[in-house]
Formats: sequence, C-alpha cells, structure tokens
Amino acid sequence: MSDRVRVGSGEKMHLAISTCPNDTFAFAALLEGRVDTGGFEFDIDLLDIDQLNHGLIDGQFDVAKTSFHAALSLTEDVVVLPVGSALGFGVGPLLLASKAGEVPRGVSAGENPQLTLCPGEHTTAKLLFDLFYPNTTDVEHVVFSDIMPRLSAGTADFGVCIHEGRFTYEQSGLHCVADLGQLWESATGCPLPLGGLVMRVQHGAEVMRRVSDVISRSLAVSRADPQTALPAMRRYAQAMEDSVLMQHVDLYVNDWTVDLGTVGRDSLRKLTELAGQSRKSEERPPVLRVL
Repeated sequence: MSDRVRVGSGEKMHLAISTCPNDTFAFAALLEGRVDTGGFEFDIDLLDIDQLNHGLIDGQFDVAKTSFHAALSLTEDVVVLPVGSALGFGVGPLLLASKAGEVPRGVSAGENPQLTLCPGEHTTAKLLFDLFYPNTTDVEHVVFSDIMPRLSAGTADFGVCIHEGRFTYEQSGLHCVADLGQLWESATGCPLPLGGLVMRVQHGAEVMRRVSDVISRSLAVSRADPQTALPAMRRYAQAMEDSVLMQHVDLYVNDWTVDLGTVGRDSLRKLTELAGQSRKSEERPPVLRVL
C-alpha cells in the first residue's frame, strides 16, 4: 500500500515513512494535522520498507524511515535523526519455515536448493540472515506481506518475517526456526537497531533539528494518549485487530524511539562493524552519523 498526505505550509519537505503500526503511531498527529509543523509543508509518502530503502537510495526523499542496513550505503549523504528509530530487545525478525523441523542446510550435491524469502536486499532483516545463515539457501526478495502467504502455500522453504507477523505466524501454521534478534543479542549484548529516520545532509543541522522537533511532538502526542493514534494506524494496517496493533507499538516504540541516546549509538556502531565483517572487505566500514 502507498499513499501521500500533505500537511502544513511553508518550507517544502518530502518525508517518507512505512505503513507499519509503529510509524503510523509515531506520525499520527502529524498525518492528521494535530501538531505544529514548524514552518514546513510536509508531503508524506507511506510505503513498504523496501520501497523506502530504494527510494532513499535513488534520492527521492528529504527525510525517510529506512533500514539501518540501507543507511550504511549512504553514510556520506544522510544523517540519522535521534527520534523515530525502531530499536530494542526482543524486536528482531523471525526465520520461519513452512514445515516443522526444517532448517537451512546449505547446498549439498544431488539435493534441490532451498529457498528463503526476504523483505528486501537492503533490509536489516536480510543483513541478519546473511550474518547468521550465510550461503545456506537461495534468496528471493518479496514484499514483506507476501512472505507468510507464500510459506503457507508451500512455494518457499523459509521466510524472514518482520513486523506484525511475529504475533500471527502460528495462526498461519508456520514454524519458527530462529529469532534472528535473539541471535543478535547473544552475539552483541546490544539492542537490535532495525531502522530509523535519516535526513539528507544538504539541509544542514538547524533544519534537521527543526524537523526532529516536529516528529518528537507528534510522537509525544501519541504516547500521551495512544487511543488518538488508532484511526491512522487502522487506515494502513491491513485489517489488523486493535490488540495486535498495540502489541506492535508496545514492542517497537520505546524510549530509544524518543531518543537513540548512548545505547542506540553504540548499537549502530556494532551493526556497522558486523556488516563490514559480513562483506569480508578490507576497507574501513562506513560510520552512521547521528544528529
């Protein structure tokens, strides 16, 4: 699903966020014109995470929610805003199987290769799969909402499931092979940095701070009265029950969403380090800058 909303008046700013409940929760007040827009006119696109990653890489947005894995390829062009991140313990993607007891086995002579569905080549979910299950299966990238239906239909062996699917996969008769977030936590001791808001460096620090303040105000409104965010969340949530929407918010919206802080910055450094190791490059890994 994609949509565009225009709010405010003044300096134009192209903002893109995901349709996931944690983003629509954080941006509900802004989407509905219930906060001061700080002198900006926001054109807000709501897109799938893979569309966000590719759009950002193609230079389409001034500010965008993106996978931190994608942001690693844009370290010269963007700065991470301190507000709006999805980061925490117990928030990682799940590696699901269509059949009980199946695990990625690698390629063996005489055996058909297994297939894993991932939600996009630049997603942090794909990076985690590469870190913990390197070179084990073929990979196909699909829209995240197609992964569980494809597994249920038996057209793939495994899928890296993100967002609300971690709450509903058992209802679809699927099986958890591994919690990739738990593997990350065991390996690093850090909360998992899934994605965050980035802004193009051309705008300068003052404009970045003003935009951050607008987003912080919107998030504060929803945190003060979560029920006010439900209409916006329902609009983009593919008919999820309110209880599942709020489970999603409880999991992905926390104090690190309000401000990354020292712990969040440390987690981004660890992600940078491990991503560099996974590429087996002798070059120094890129550094994600935080406003």
